[in-house]
Amino acid sequence: MKRNYAILLELVGKNKTQRKVYRNLLANKNFRFKYHTHLQTNSKGKTYHYIYDLAWMPFSDDEILIIRKRNP
Repeated sequence: MKRNYAILLELVGKNKTQRKVYRNLLANKNFRFKYHTHLQTNSKGKTYHYIYDLAWMPFSDDEILIIRKRNP
């Protein structure tokens, strides 16, 4: 999970809250899609896979949306 978190953090950056990337970019960096800390399903039925405060969600067949959870 530590490597997955580092990969997501590198791709989303320190100042952005979200970014779309291609699935093969994550796969090429050895991202393990089955490792996460928890799941969250939104009102539209989309499932976010969280690793602490960062999450990813399949956006399309070949794109992944990475988001940073905002602190209230």
